[in-house]
Amino acid sequence: MRQKWIALCFASALAAFGSTANANEIKIGYVNTFSGSGAILGKHYRDAFELAVNELGGKMGGLDVKIIYGDDQLKPDVAKTVVERLVEHDKVDIVAGFNFSNVLLASLGTVAGADKLLISSNAGPSNLAGEQCNPNFFSVGQQNDGASEALGRYLKEQNVASVYAIAPNYQAGRDMIAGLKRGFGKELADEVYTQLSQTDFQAELSQIQAANPAAVFAFMPGGNGINFVKQWAQAGLIGKIPLYSVYSVDHTTLSAIGPSAEGTLGVSQYVEDLPFEANQQFVKKFVDRYNYYPSEYAASAYDTAMLINSAVVATNGKLDDTNALRAAVQEADFKSVRGPDFKLGHNHMPIQNYYLRETVKRKDGKLGFVTRETVAKDYKDHYGAQCTNIK
Repeated sequence: MRQKWIALCFASALAAFGSTANANEIKIGYVNTFSGSGAILGKHYRDAFELAVNELGGKMGGLDVKIIYGDDQLKPDVAKTVVERLVEHDKVDIVAGFNFSNVLLASLGTVAGADKLLISSNAGPSNLAGEQCNPNFFSVGQQNDGASEALGRYLKEQNVASVYAIAPNYQAGRDMIAGLKRGFGKELADEVYTQLSQTDFQAELSQIQAANPAAVFAFMPGGNGINFVKQWAQAGLIGKIPLYSVYSVDHTTLSAIGPSAEGTLGVSQYVEDLPFEANQQFVKKFVDRYNYYPSEYAASAYDTAMLINSAVVATNGKLDDTNALRAAVQEADFKSVRGPDFKLGHNHMPIQNYYLRETVKRKDGKLGFVTRETVAKDYKDHYGAQCTNIK
């Protein structure tokens, strides 16, 4: 499978390399992790993005859509090289995608320097929400602190006495714990940062057992989440200490985690059972086409495509008018699968709801998620007031 992903990405790049601009075409460079431990994330993004483009008949605002994929391999230096190729050689009109914040941060300068838009399907680092906000950067997925801050507020409302926090030591991990602390409003029992590539958490789990907090918060994306939750179960912690997570137990990790995930609680901006018509249609079409349920990553990738389409339509396909394209993206005039409350703030970060969801066994015997309650409505991130670079 890994070889197939790499081959597809390479073939797409070769097809576009050296090509001349086509006035009847929009080129979108879509960058994500398509190989290694993060490949399952890339699959969700790619499948959903292509589903949206297919629904649009392969066109945006009358322009043929050409998607050129780039595999960042979860390495910032590789991502930078990939983006340079997309911008300088492939002459893409828009760069989109990105799951991990460290990869995004290494890439933005190249895109913004060429006066192109970078539309993130997930990552929304705190610095780009505040003092380093960039007129040419938008996040469709989230501002990194959002889900964890909403979870922190929920835990505070539930009068949880103490919370032990654990996350990888990179921008998003630090943002997630910062959001939790802001929402919880009390000193944490401890905050521990692991390596992003770490697979063994036995030492950290022993520390958690010794601390015996009232609850544990974990942000462990992708393969980290699989290993952490399985080892949590193996350590006998299920039923002893409540485990809450964000972007750790999701549809990219559920099948690999298995029964250990059942009953876990988390917060996300997306759940497959959200009652909005756009979401119900999206889930049905996604499952019919790919035979698996969409994650929050798939949902934001689908929204990314629809957002780009809305901007191209609004500007009558004038892709060289960056100011007009930027203003049209800011309007976010499309039907988000997250519902009509979704919009983009002054700092180009999402304003959206966050939901407490539980991992349950569906009627077909497979694991999925159900919404338990809305824990934050129209959440607006903490950093917008610091954003003075966007007029």
